Amino acid sequence: MRACAAPELVRDEVLELYGSVGWDAYTRDPEGLVRALAGSHRVVAARRDGRLVGLARSVSDGATVVYLQDVLVAPGEQRGGLGRRLLEELFAGYPGVRQRVLLTDDEDRQRAFYEALGFTEAHDHSPPLRAFVRFG
Repeated sequence: MRACAAPELVRDEVLELYGSVGWDAYTRDPEGLVRALAGSHRVVAARRDGRLVGLARSVSDGATVVYLQDVLVAPGEQRGGLGRRLLEELFAGYPGVRQRVLLTDDEDRQRAFYEALGFTEAHDHSPPLRAFVRFG
């Protein structure tokens, strides 16, 4: 199994993957999710025996900043390095891009995962940073 860029994705398999990790905000609007994937700057995916088991996507200007939007790994595939491989493949398409930004849930497992990949929470960064978000 390996991560690959510009994958062929089928709506139902994407909905199954997002649903398997409990991302209901996406699965409640399937057409919105399809548009989001189509509008992403890069999408990488992983398959096992033809089944979609992982996906990462980004939004970017391709030169100065990349926003990591989604990283999903099917529950049975988690904690085996697939998330790391997906992000390595995704970020390989951004040589020289200085800012890599993400917004994620406040869970200890997520913090540990992203810190292991070199990310720092905004409030822990030196020099200090502020992060803002507005939903709705």
